[in-house]
Amino acid sequence: MSDGPLYLGLDLSTQQLKAIVIQSDLHVVAEAKVSFDEDFGSKYGVEKGVLMNKAEGEVFAPVAMWLESLDLVLNRLKEKNTPLNRIRGISGSCQQHGSVYWSHKASDLLAGLTADKPLVEQLKDAFSYPYGPNWQDHSTQHECDQFDVKLGSPQRLAEVTGSAAHHRFTGPQIMRLRPTSAAWTSGTSLGGDWSEPLLELTAGGADGAAGLRRKLGEVRKDGGGSMGAISRYFVSRYGFSADCQISPFTGDNPATILALPLRPGDAIVSLGTSTTFLMVTPVYKPDPSYHFFNHPTTPGQYMFMLCYKNGALAREKVRDALPGTAQAKTSGDPWAAFNAAALSTPPLDISNPATDRAKLGLYFYLPEIVPNIRAGTWRFTSLPDGTDLREETSSTPWPVETDPRIIVESQALSMRLRSQNLVYPPPDRPQLPAQPRRVYLVGGGSLNPAIARVLGDVLGGAEGVYRLDVGGNACALGGAYKALWSLERSSEAQTFDELIGQRWKEEGAIQRIGDGYREGVFEGYGKILKAFEEMEGRVLEVARNT
Repeated sequence: MSDGPLYLGLDLSTQQLKAIVIQSDLHVVAEAKVSFDEDFGSKYGVEKGVLMNKAEGEVFAPVAMWLESLDLVLNRLKEKNTPLNRIRGISGSCQQHGSVYWSHKASDLLAGLTADKPLVEQLKDAFSYPYGPNWQDHSTQHECDQFDVKLGSPQRLAEVTGSAAHHRFTGPQIMRLRPTSAAWTSGTSLGGDWSEPLLELTAGGADGAAGLRRKLGEVRKDGGGSMGAISRYFVSRYGFSADCQISPFTGDNPATILALPLRPGDAIVSLGTSTTFLMVTPVYKPDPSYHFFNHPTTPGQYMFMLCYKNGALAREKVRDALPGTAQAKTSGDPWAAFNAAALSTPPLDISNPATDRAKLGLYFYLPEIVPNIRAGTWRFTSLPDGTDLREETSSTPWPVETDPRIIVESQALSMRLRSQNLVYPPPDRPQLPAQPRRVYLVGGGSLNPAIARVLGDVLGGAEGVYRLDVGGNACALGGAYKALWSLERSSEAQTFDELIGQRWKEEGAIQRIGDGYREGVFEGYGKILKAFEEMEGRVLEVARNT
């Protein structure tokens, strides 16, 4: 470890609070984490980091648990002899659509923190609502409907805010909480500069809109720089320097794209609790079926995102239905049966194109976002060219051993369908079909070789499929990079990609884990896209009519 400045990145995810400390050369010098289930499950009753009110479709987490986790993760860094006094800047990421509701007492309580008591004891009265709604929450359909029609159409809402209205977005969440209880602007459904009509809708009128705007604060245009020095609480309790600066935090998905210098044409697939597909583009092409966000550091650039609730949890449901998985959870690799089944099943389960039908499925154990479909499982087949789509009415039309490949394919086909207008043939190999140049995998699922192989088969990747070696810590790493760039950039004109790109070394940072594009296989999935889109359309139509 050098004796220069250090930078701390924090990531408040669904199931953990993670911390990474880096040097100016981007080398990681310390890591720590808190698991909400393992460390606080018995105290707060959370499962996979959240509480649920299934009757109302509510998914939320106790804010007090997050406060305790912050103290605990810093204690764990300190126990590892991390020189916290050398940390010059802190940034990070939080759950993209999580929201915390401060009370009128919060400012005084925060200003009066003392080092002799933990945060949770001193801030127990700092919140008007003790829980933070989670991105899996689906209790706001009524409010989303009002957002969709407020500006005339979901398309117009997407043009103004970057997205259609979604259950988890902060605007609908505030609107729902307002009658019963008491930043980051993308992902709120309120617009990049706080749309006045949408503020009025959320707050219940023009008078309430002014108050809501004050509570939200003005939109910060610069993703870098400092928002102020660290609180005296952390200086006295943990030994931080009083000169340590706090840079703007961002959402978990924007932080993911900061974990490496992402080139145009590259894609990131985050395989955490949710599954997300991310690309950076200079072109703003909003559509209600996906999301556009302002880039977290670079004006004029946008982040294209697809986010699915039914990510890792859905894959785990399919895994757990396989024979032998229950025993393997305690005595071996719980993914062994899943991986063997996925790799032994041919693409779309077509062994003979002359006789076999392609298998397609939607495995939604939670109400899905993309597309907006209720929970359920649907299985279809079609001819290999994507014609003659038929729904399978039996609850088990094929063996459960077929489901592992089909669920990963279905998740990847949805990504490919919705991103196909943003990809193009690689510049150095123009003869290839349009596809991402590289596909990077992050998150817990990035360690799974079968998932990596199937994603590469469907999405392509002219230069292959790669895994970031930090695995599930990409968001924390992106936050640490953001803190470093914020405070070490030579001027406001030096972009994040310029500074980080000069210091980032591919060797040791990423690992090539798959071939990506396979001639014939990739084209076969292209033929099936129209059947996949038709399958979604049929399920949506039935949902509208029931």
